[in-house]
Amino acid sequence: MQSDTQQEPVTVIVRRRVKIGHQERYEKLVHELTKEAGSMAGYLGTNIYRPENKGQEYTSVFRFDTVENLKQFEVSELRNTFLREVTPHVEADAIWERMTGLEFWFSPPPDTKVPQPSPFRMAILLIIVVYGLVLSIGWLVGQVLITWPYPLRLLVTIAIEVFLMTYLLMPRLTRWLARWIYPG
Repeated sequence: MQSDTQQEPVTVIVRRRVKIGHQERYEKLVHELTKEAGSMAGYLGTNIYRPENKGQEYTSVFRFDTVENLKQFEVSELRNTFLREVTPHVEADAIWERMTGLEFWFSPPPDTKVPQPSPFRMAILLIIVVYGLVLSIGWLVGQVLITWPYPLRLLVTIAIEVFLMTYLLMPRLTRWLARWIYPG
């Protein structure tokens, strides 16, 4: 059985310094890779960010629905072929950072422009989840701990809701609704 972390969506941020004069070939290879990766299991998409101010560092953000599907990509012949073909066009090995679930939303790497979920869609999703939890957990805690002072019941309610959202609900909803949350 896989852990919850194995089942969460995963985002990989890859930074690569491209040799001067090789940008066009590099971009063509990355475009080919992302096009072919589209047929791989669990592939949710890629965003490529060109260097700013005529710099050399490209940032690619790959998203997969599970860590297992990312691992399949990482050992695929498609990726191995890409790495062989791109080597003459880059200055060094790529820097990879892997993030899963909520950590991607709250702690993107410094100095990296990372695509965020649609704020409006996240707000809608959070309103629905919080509303459902406040109604159900709030009512249940109120019934079970009826003799406790209201501020203590509220603290217990909030603690339960935050843990449910962080470890159970949001990782699953993020995976199930990834294509809606991250609009093309």
